[in-house]
Amino acid sequence: MDKGNVQVYYGYGRGKTSAALGYAIHEASRGGNSIVIQFLKGKDTAEITFARRLEPEIKLFRFQKSEDLYDDLSDEEKFEENMSMKNGINYARKVLVTGECSMLILDEVLGLVDKKIITAQELIDVIRAKSDETKMILTGRVMPEALIPYADEIYKIQTEKG
Repeated sequence: MDKGNVQVYYGYGRGKTSAALGYAIHEASRGGNSIVIQFLKGKDTAEITFARRLEPEIKLFRFQKSEDLYDDLSDEEKFEENMSMKNGINYARKVLVTGECSMLILDEVLGLVDKKIITAQELIDVIRAKSDETKMILTGRVMPEALIPYADEIYKIQTEKG
């Protein structure tokens, strides 16, 4: 991954998060540090516990409060989760502005745009907060067309046989 570029992994196939985490491990092996902010994932305590073993080089954050998947929540619960995920977006912006990491991964952030929790412009504003040295990876199922000019590399992940 080139210095400071923006990569996007999107599509309905599996492996987007795995690809992003592979880059985080690569970044750590080169002396860098990564922050991973996950959205729309629910709470998998085993995954979070394992991720803690990768600190301080790779830090994982989830701003969701519910243990259930977003689509399974009531409207009231979704409203609360939306506020939490917006806090996650604000934290991502802060991380970029303060230069806290050499790589920022926003896992399933494209889903926030798809579900209208944030706008494409709000995500573009986060990308614009990135310094030239910071690498950034975005994942999700649907690639908003408005983001295309802001991505250096875009990978569509799809299942050929499953």
